[in-house]
Amino acid sequence: MNLNSVSISSLNLILRKRLYNLFFNARIKNNFHHQFEHFITYMIVLNMAGLVLEHIPIIYESREHFFHLFDVMSLGIFTVEYALRFYVAPEDSAFSSAKNPRLTFFKSPFALIDLISILPFYLGAFFDVDLRVLRSLRLLRLFKLFRAVAPAVNGFLEQNQGKSFRYKIYALVNETPTSGQLHQIFDFFIVVWVIISVLAVILESVHSINYHLHSEFMILDILAVAIFSTEYLMRMYSCTENPKYQAWLSGRLKNATSPTSLIDLLAVLPFYLESLLHHLFDLRFLRVFRLMRLLKLARYSGATQSLFIVIKREWPVMKASAFIMILLVMLAACLGYLFEHEAQPDKFENIPQSIYWAVITLASVGYGDISPITPAGRAMTIILALLGIGIFAIPAAILSSALSDQLRIEREMMMNELYHMLEDGVISPEEQELIEAEAKRLHLSRSELDRLLEKAKVQMGLEQSASAKELTAGHELDLKFLSTHPTVAAEQLKITISKLQQIMSVSSADELTNYFKDPNNATPLQSALFQILLQNTQKQ
Repeated sequence: MNLNSVSISSLNLILRKRLYNLFFNARIKNNFHHQFEHFITYMIVLNMAGLVLEHIPIIYESREHFFHLFDVMSLGIFTVEYALRFYVAPEDSAFSSAKNPRLTFFKSPFALIDLISILPFYLGAFFDVDLRVLRSLRLLRLFKLFRAVAPAVNGFLEQNQGKSFRYKIYALVNETPTSGQLHQIFDFFIVVWVIISVLAVILESVHSINYHLHSEFMILDILAVAIFSTEYLMRMYSCTENPKYQAWLSGRLKNATSPTSLIDLLAVLPFYLESLLHHLFDLRFLRVFRLMRLLKLARYSGATQSLFIVIKREWPVMKASAFIMILLVMLAACLGYLFEHEAQPDKFENIPQSIYWAVITLASVGYGDISPITPAGRAMTIILALLGIGIFAIPAAILSSALSDQLRIEREMMMNELYHMLEDGVISPEEQELIEAEAKRLHLSRSELDRLLEKAKVQMGLEQSASAKELTAGHELDLKFLSTHPTVAAEQLKITISKLQQIMSVSSADELTNYFKDPNNATPLQSALFQILLQNTQKQ
């Protein structure tokens, strides 16, 4: 009986430890901790979205059963999460030192939030509670987000302790060495709202949807404008922390005219113009410019930034190809007008209308709304179509080649940074974060990053070895230099041992032995080293 109890206890301990290491131990790299936390976060966000959609009759009434199933599934997931956290509490360093780890976990703020988010629905099974009250209590699940946000906030405050309020704002909205996880959460929040607001603008254009959800779209737009306006003001206020915009007024003006700041401004400007000037002008057409918010995503895409760099670098070549295309379009339009005007005066009415036909033909689109009917016009169209295949492909080929070249350059720059970081032989945690951030921007997988690190280490080792041999071969090195260059010192020691072995091989072993036996001739250490060299020489 005791053996069975011990066996069950051991299995329980092993299972508990494995579950903790698999889902909750943040110090283990290759487990499912981050995936599990992200999954729970997404479930919370989906629950909040479902709660909002339930208040829209046209969506909820016809899909009530689906919403109920989703609510039951969410409740089950959050219950399993709470049970797992409760079960593995003795393995958590935050509770393991307590007399009763599970009781300590039960009383912790995060555990209480997790419990409150699911408890009302289980109490509703035993007590007569209004179902509408239970549905509204799902808002408590929003507090579960504090489990993800609170550690990021604490880490952010620790890293920026003693910094000014303006710098903290700058570190929150921009990537800095002290930004931490909170900056990534802020970026994710803005990206989500960009997507939501753009989808709302698109759906608003559908009359049947806008008829039922007009008020909801207005509220959503006001919230989006409030969020994007706050972000814009935060960036403008804190931009002077950037060395490029240090001046109080001129720095902010310079920042305001940058492409990303102009995009941020255009994301909210139509709302304010329409609100302030609607009694003077009909500015409803400005609503379509809310789609400019989609350009805000360019800030968070490394590929977009690389594309802008490529366009800027290849702009002279692009201008030359654009000039050729314009020249060809104008020539084709003039010839098309000349050949087809008399035969089709309604379609080739003038040269501007012929330009439209020339562009469509050269781009190999061929809508067919305007087409030549004369033999000369058709012959010219054949030539234009063949020329267009090559001429209009030039910019695409230039961009493709330049983008590939830019990615290669950026990877080489990353390798140079790795060489620089490996000069001291160690990559610090801060340097590791910079490497991972750059790898993420360049869309490098973990295996590719490890391969580049290994390549840099090997290359750095070869270079250090070569430089050490050059230095040792050239001149005698002093002790101060050797103390700061261990690789060079090792090479110098190898050369010295080789010279000693050469001396031993050409000298009489008996005479050397008698010499080193005399304490007046050699120290004990020198005698011991001589014996080692003598033994190795005799073995050879």
